[in-house]
Amino acid sequence: MSAWLFDLGNTRLKFARGKVASDIGEVGSLDHHAGADFSELPDEVRGDIAWVSAVASPAVRAALLAVLGPRFARISFARTLPRCGGMQIAYAVPARLGVDRFLSLLAARSAGDAVLVCGVGTALTLDLLDASGLHRGGRIAPSPTLMRESLHARARQLPLDGGTYAEFADDTIDALASGCEGAALALIQRSRDEAARLLGAMPRLWLHGGGAPALQARIHDAESKPRLVLEGLARYAALGDASSPDLAR
Repeated sequence: MSAWLFDLGNTRLKFARGKVASDIGEVGSLDHHAGADFSELPDEVRGDIAWVSAVASPAVRAALLAVLGPRFARISFARTLPRCGGMQIAYAVPARLGVDRFLSLLAARSAGDAVLVCGVGTALTLDLLDASGLHRGGRIAPSPTLMRESLHARARQLPLDGGTYAEFADDTIDALASGCEGAALALIQRSRDEAARLLGAMPRLWLHGGGAPALQARIHDAESKPRLVLEGLARYAALGDASSPDLAR
């Protein structure tokens, strides 16, 4: 069976062939925006089934469906489950845990260790998974990029991007970069410290998302996992969740 995986985030679509986490093909990506039609999706992206993780708006999701519909016999959207693949989430209402966070945790379960999963996209998310597969909960905060956008929206004289990180900057643009990145780094470190207190040992730190590389450069033992949501989606697909909502063609 020919399968493709799709991770539809708030600003980017990632896609790859395959449904086995250890055998995901090359990852492609497209930036999208309001009114996106995904017309640039390569023609080779077609097959028997499309597995989709979607956190974007309904309009963007509908635009993707319009492109995938003629290309796939079946389209299946992943959904957050209370238990899956030896992993149990902390949320009492599963639908309140974003499917991208759920799939990232599902991928982290394969490590067999305690992992603090940090996603750096529009938001900065942190989720703690212990070695037994129990999700201990998490945090959501603005990412450094969103912090800069919010400051610029309120005070146009503050640059939207640019600047160099410094512990004590001597220029406004550098101070902005340092403050916004530093806030994220501080939240990550506090979360790691509290996780170590809770579990009795420091968990591994996995970073993913478009803003992850900038933070990883300042955390010496962080592990880069740029395909984490797709890997979790591949594991979800391999587990064969028969109850996930499908659109049969």
